[in-house]
Amino acid sequence: MEKTDKIYKIRHSLAHLLAIAALEHDPNAKLTIGPVVDNGFYYDIDFSEGKAPTPEDLKKIQKTMKKLAGRKLSFTKRTLTDDEARKMFADNPYKMELIEGIIKEGEQATVYDTGDFTDLCEGPHVENTGEIDTDAFKIDHIAGAYWRGNEKNKMLTRIYGLAFETAKDLDDYLKMIEEAKKRDHRKLGKELDLFTFSDLVGPGLPLWTPKGTLLRETLDGFVRELREKHGYQRVTIPHITKKALYETSGHWAKFSEELFKITTREGKEYAMKPMNCPHHTQIFARAQWSYRDMPQRYAETTMVYRDEQSGELGGLTRVLSITQDDAHVFARPSQIKEEFFAIWDIINTVYETFGFELRVRLSFHNPDAFEKYLGTKEVWEKAEDAIREIAKERKANYFEAPGEAAMYGPKLDFMAKDSLGREHQVATIQLDMNLPERFDLFCINEKGEKERVVMIHCAIMGSIERFSAVLLEHLGGNLPFRFSPVQVWVLPITDAHEEYAREVLATLKKAGIRTEFHNESETLGKKIRNGKLQKIPYLLVVGDKETEEKTVTIETRGEETNKAVPLTKLLENLK
Repeated sequence: MEKTDKIYKIRHSLAHLLAIAALEHDPNAKLTIGPVVDNGFYYDIDFSEGKAPTPEDLKKIQKTMKKLAGRKLSFTKRTLTDDEARKMFADNPYKMELIEGIIKEGEQATVYDTGDFTDLCEGPHVENTGEIDTDAFKIDHIAGAYWRGNEKNKMLTRIYGLAFETAKDLDDYLKMIEEAKKRDHRKLGKELDLFTFSDLVGPGLPLWTPKGTLLRETLDGFVRELREKHGYQRVTIPHITKKALYETSGHWAKFSEELFKITTREGKEYAMKPMNCPHHTQIFARAQWSYRDMPQRYAETTMVYRDEQSGELGGLTRVLSITQDDAHVFARPSQIKEEFFAIWDIINTVYETFGFELRVRLSFHNPDAFEKYLGTKEVWEKAEDAIREIAKERKANYFEAPGEAAMYGPKLDFMAKDSLGREHQVATIQLDMNLPERFDLFCINEKGEKERVVMIHCAIMGSIERFSAVLLEHLGGNLPFRFSPVQVWVLPITDAHEEYAREVLATLKKAGIRTEFHNESETLGKKIRNGKLQKIPYLLVVGDKETEEKTVTIETRGEETNKAVPLTKLLENLK
């Protein structure tokens, strides 16, 4: 969504109408910021004591906004001198802080007038509120938010609104949200007994059950098989490191606030690893490599740890212990394209398997904040040009995103659209010319000279936790046969059928099929319903006919119909 898009202007204009309505509710409220977000807008407001809006108040605020929109109010931009800006917002410390920041940057503050209301804003907006469909927006909910995201600052009230160009778009979005609630991975994780959380262990630290662990292992095994075809070797590293490793890599200076730190009895300082790349550089650095040995490809699935703030944690999507299916390729510059293409092939295979639609974000550095990154501008331009050419040659559906790069290099971020139309950032391939420089990594080329290598970082799932959450919601918990923790239930109709049913169970287990036996004293209908609720791919019913003919009747989780097949035929199909 670009600022020039009509929907952006509609959402930004609605944020101003929200501010007007909020001031009508509490004339002494202090307005802060009201930006556009993916599906609407919000405004952070410091309400007077006892005036934070209730659900009933939100309805009134929405009603006021609709009336305002119907008045076809125009948005008029003005540029203020520094003194004018300070005078206009002298009674609002939040706006004053923003104004001082604008002045410090050498810019001039701008405001927009909407009727009798004026707000500090750089725009853009609709010409007038008559362009807004009053049935295409609604106030959604409120939340707490610290001023400027800093927990040391005052907690404000954030009012969220949804906004679209048409009423149908809003209705479609609301239906999608309802469906998403049914598919919430936290709900499915509990129902399918995949993972749990413990207050004693702590938030953001998921505990995986036997079934959940099977899911993790089958996902990881799938990626590992694909990597092994491309020559990746598995490595293992410790979970902690001396401070010196991250000082050399640059992570300590840029990332230290997010590290879990350990001080030993001898006073030595260690850190829990937040990423694996610095460790892997030391595996490469153990030997002198010839150009004939290149590239070196290392892969490892391992946990890393980041000290996220408690308010940012949620389910499996934001955790403290992150399992990365991580890999690093140490290559010659001439091998970059070939290695990128090989990783890209793996990513396509994985996400096509699960029915995701992919596009690619070229995540580049922010030229206006270069101090956030390692290395020189020349190295960054060279790396970004290489990635851009790779995307073009691949004929990818891509877009560029300045400011989204990692601190040590640009990257390809793969964006997966799920079955509900939501987009998630998943796999990533990063080109790094800085860590090899900082760790002095090289090979010996054909001329017998040292040649600086490049480092390619690649995570196919990104993290197993987040990928599992996205996958469960995308599929509604209906995992493909290979990845289902339990693949088959065997259901004898009565005790008289148990002997043959156990033969079926033993045959399937011997063939490596993950099978459970269910002979509870319940009706067959209830057993089948329970199996479908557990998203079991195949339910095998065994009765008189099946016992006599050595067949099974198959009930699948997605079909109402059933059919009888010989056990040998079933086994062949399942394999």
